[in-house]
Amino acid sequence: MSVNSIEALIGLQDTDGMIRDLEREAKDLPRRKAQENARLKGVTAAVEIAKNQLEALRARISETEEDAAACRQRVKELKTQQATSNSNKEYQQLAAAIEGLEHEADAADARGFALAEDDLPRQERLLKEAEEKFAAERGGVDGFCDELETRLAEVKAELDRLAEERKAKAALVPPKSLLYYERLRTKRWPVVVTLNSDAVCEGCHLKVPPSTEQMVEHKLELVACTNCGRLLYRDL
Repeated sequence: MSVNSIEALIGLQDTDGMIRDLEREAKDLPRRKAQENARLKGVTAAVEIAKNQLEALRARISETEEDAAACRQRVKELKTQQATSNSNKEYQQLAAAIEGLEHEADAADARGFALAEDDLPRQERLLKEAEEKFAAERGGVDGFCDELETRLAEVKAELDRLAEERKAKAALVPPKSLLYYERLRTKRWPVVVTLNSDAVCEGCHLKVPPSTEQMVEHKLELVACTNCGRLLYRDL
């Protein structure tokens, strides 16, 4: 196997190494984008929870107002009925009912006032804080996702360029060597490795027999590691 053939294989492997790295990055970029969007969904959920809690609180305040209004309406009706009562007993019974309803109305007003004065401002503040956090997070996530999309486009363009470069480099490798390389690269990486001065394969880190070392040394033919099958060469 000539020095030029070894160099051609190493050149092909260098390109394949870049392709492998970029393909991993191309797979990783959408995953990272999905993670960022998932994180933003958590912030969005916090905003929705705060909104729902605020709406529920406003509904409770509205209910207290309706309860108070209903009690006072009933008081008016009972007072009208009281004015036409036929006995003192009936009058006193209506008076007691009126007093109870007035207490209920006052209690409903008190509950509504407490909710409006204490709970409502606090819940409005929590919603505002959640919305501000969402706005800040969304800006960062959108910017980061835009960067990921830009990088993904760059990676795809580079992969297209390297695919053409690979074709040209593969054409320089002898067919027998190329066939062996193509079969092995799906199982071992890197495929072409050095045999160091101690006759140890730099791929599997095991020592090869002297006969294999001699073949590598004289560069007579395609030489594979007897342990892992990688193609061996001595530093050029």
